[in-house]
Amino acid sequence: MRAPGPYRADQIRSGDPYELSNGHRVLCMGTGRRGGRANLVGGEVLETDPAVKSAGVDVGFSRDPLHLRAPDVSVGDFADEPGWDPNAPPLAVEYADTGQDEAELKKKIAELLAAGTKHIWVVRLTGPRRVEVHEPGRKVRLRKPGDTLVAPGILKNPVPVLALYDRDAAHEATLKNLLQRRGYESLDAVRAEGEIEGKLKGQREGEIKGRREGETKGKLEGRRDSLLTVMAARGLAVSEAQRARILEAEDVEVLDRWLTQAVTAPSVEAALAEKSSQRRKPRRR
Repeated sequence: MRAPGPYRADQIRSGDPYELSNGHRVLCMGTGRRGGRANLVGGEVLETDPAVKSAGVDVGFSRDPLHLRAPDVSVGDFADEPGWDPNAPPLAVEYADTGQDEAELKKKIAELLAAGTKHIWVVRLTGPRRVEVHEPGRKVRLRKPGDTLVAPGILKNPVPVLALYDRDAAHEATLKNLLQRRGYESLDAVRAEGEIEGKLKGQREGEIKGRREGETKGKLEGRRDSLLTVMAARGLAVSEAQRARILEAEDVEVLDRWLTQAVTAPSVEAALAEKSSQRRKPRRR
């Protein structure tokens, strides 16, 4: 090990092209075109994971005055404030392309792991596409396209290796993450909700048309059909007695209430329940 160098982390300004290793400056120039594209798409996938609190590109971490490291992509819980973060990121990603200084990369990995980083993924952009997985106390493992990467306690979803450098794969993984952040497990769940909303919209449009044409009978039939359709779409089993009750209902307001309740009710019985605060109104003829 070299003797400590003369530089300190507080002497490095944000934007300076240097990291620090034991007080020695390490020149870190901007990445090339391929690396820049990969940084962006890989960072997007990690930043949108539902479990991620913070993620960033080239965020500086300084555990002590002699060390300052800035992984290509970092995932953790660092504040939205200026200055170096004192804690190493739990997950760091480095992109290695043509001209990579392997000795310096090895040193950077060792310093990050020593500082507390739990997972370091080195994405190789030259030669066969692959990702090297570095973890404390474990041998380096390789993951290839078709494999996934996991970071328990840091990421919710496994990350496809391809999503760290391929734009289309990254967009697919990002879409899944964003849907989960909104409470949907998949795009199919969104489609199912859209179908129900579409049925309700069609019912409302039919109501407007029925009022204009004075077709009371048509409005009742439309509501009955919509109610049965929503129940079928949600997988609610309707008994013959319940079906007869629906088909014989002649109160538009009652059918509207049932239809609204059917969107979230756990059973047909709950969907057709009368509210305790409401009395039944006489049927319209």
